[in-house]
Amino acid sequence: MDKSLTYHTSTLYYQVEGNHANPSGSQAPPATRRNAVVLLHGFAEDGAIWDAQIPQLKEQYLLIIPHLPGSGKSSLDNDTSMESLAEAVKIILDTEAIEKCILIGHSMGGYITLAFAEKYPGRLLAFGLFHSTAFTDTEEKKEARRKGIEFIRRNGSAAFIKQSTPNLFSETSRKDHPEWIDGFIEQYARFNPDALIRYYEAMINRSDRTHILRQFPGPILFIMGAQDSIIPLASGLQQCYMPSLSYIHILEKAGHMGMKEDIRRSNQFLQDFIHNHYYDPE
Repeated sequence: MDKSLTYHTSTLYYQVEGNHANPSGSQAPPATRRNAVVLLHGFAEDGAIWDAQIPQLKEQYLLIIPHLPGSGKSSLDNDTSMESLAEAVKIILDTEAIEKCILIGHSMGGYITLAFAEKYPGRLLAFGLFHSTAFTDTEEKKEARRKGIEFIRRNGSAAFIKQSTPNLFSETSRKDHPEWIDGFIEQYARFNPDALIRYYEAMINRSDRTHILRQFPGPILFIMGAQDSIIPLASGLQQCYMPSLSYIHILEKAGHMGMKEDIRRSNQFLQDFIHNHYYDPE
């Protein structure tokens, strides 16, 4: 079910799917919902990036899949920071009467997840970083993003998506499944260029949030790609020891798009993690 709400200066769209059942199996009305699973897409994506995960997860859980401001159907807001985007997620939870959630963020969605965990830790049962990191950008990475901003300004979003998309996929995927790359380019070639620029600026300016990994009392999921050139495996592994309870999974043949490159294992890792932590032990 597609829904929308007004958030600051934008219209925010999101998708609600799945089973509203409580642990005893009875159907809980919206006013008394307790928990949900929220899937946050990354940079230059929208909620459709999770299409291969939704059918399996919705059989057991209530799913909320936002289109972040500036992505998909959602209009761009005046304030585009990780903190503002986290607030948008919180507004959706409030609107849907969700007390607590498991928040899974892909790439930039992971940065937003960490900002949410910093601002609203009491709303989280657990969270996951899917090809994402709590480290801030290196100076080299910031400079690469600035060059990306200039490329978008000169050439537009279609040329940017066409140029950057192959790097999101592993060498194995590029060789065996070029149709995945072509499909991604076709799906997102018309992405709002102003949103891409604002997202890049927000990522450049975001804070290091490794302290969230150390302080968060609940479990944290890490899913990493062995061939990820955006968040290299070595960098991803450096953060996994920080939480008090980590779940660590490596997709050997995946780059930065494991939810598409290895659907079966990605779904299993998500399913197992959510199953263990969906219901508040209290």
